[in-house]
Amino acid sequence: MKIGLISDTHIPGGATEVPEIVKDVFHDVDLILHAGNVYTLSVLDWLESIAPVKVAGALDRDKMCHGDPRVEEKQVVEVEGSVIGVIHDLMVPGFGGWIYPGSLSNLYNHENRGPLVPDEMFGRKVDVIVFGHTCTVLVEEYGDTLLINPGSPTLRDQLRKIGTVVTLEISAGKREAKIIDLANLI
Repeated sequence: MKIGLISDTHIPGGATEVPEIVKDVFHDVDLILHAGNVYTLSVLDWLESIAPVKVAGALDRDKMCHGDPRVEEKQVVEVEGSVIGVIHDLMVPGFGGWIYPGSLSNLYNHENRGPLVPDEMFGRKVDVIVFGHTCTVLVEEYGDTLLINPGSPTLRDQLRKIGTVVTLEISAGKREAKIIDLANLI
């Protein structure tokens, strides 16, 4: 199964619309997971014209999306035997701060590390965590957990520049995440 991962679209604050190139990148996905800061249902409707959509909304910011059946504070999706947890703000116990590429390395360089997040965060153990907030793309493994922040297609690294999305392919226990730099495609 191929999944399109997107976050922090910030429409209309960060841009007036999702870059059209996202539709081309996601043309063959089976599902789209959005990690929050949607702001408007028109973004979800546009994405759903490509594939079914589930959103882990930053509920304080995504008030326009409250009550929509596609939006929950957290999402848990099982795909081909892998469990994916989706959340906007990922808070890792013992780590004070936002997660950027490489920022968890020091925390997890010792032998007595526990799981990256407690099972209670998603109600069960997850194999993949998709999160947002920083608008900075990240794909990193921590133990047996794959962490993915797809960045933002509209606010690359918090700047008003075309950014990134990620595709995730899962099959027979294998998972492969691919960062798509949208600026390279236009």
